[in-house]
Amino acid sequence: MRKKLSKKRILLPDPKFGDQLVTRFVNNLMVDGKKSIAFKVFYDALDIVEQRKQDEEKTALELWKEALSNVMPHVEVRSSRIGGATFQIPMPIRPDRKISMAIKWLILYSKKRNEKSMAQRLAGEILAAVKEEGAAVKKRVDVHKMAEANKAFSHFRF
Repeated sequence: MRKKLSKKRILLPDPKFGDQLVTRFVNNLMVDGKKSIAFKVFYDALDIVEQRKQDEEKTALELWKEALSNVMPHVEVRSSRIGGATFQIPMPIRPDRKISMAIKWLILYSKKRNEKSMAQRLAGEILAAVKEEGAAVKKRVDVHKMAEANKAFSHFRF
């Protein structure tokens, strides 16, 4: 590489749970630099999850982490041009990219839901992801199917 790798910034843990992953999620949820509003939306969503959950022994934060892991993809397809033809080559995903893709999908498909507030939408998507249903989980399944369909080109991986 021409440039040196940029240093990984350390995120501060969130005030309520003391978890860096929550801060990372809220940073992706944030719009126009309004972090306090993003935190309020996230915490309200977790309160709604706490009220609507069926599993009594798990906390809302544990359910959210389980939802994230259910949305997380393990392989993806990358386009690569070989001999004038473009192939979709399945490749494993780095752990930090898995997390960021899961976070982005969870937020994206929460925004597309049709509940009243963003907190309700996010809570609905979290609860759906815990049950292995919902649009974010469907996206992960589609990505895995795409990788499975292009398994024949996996020998082009370098």
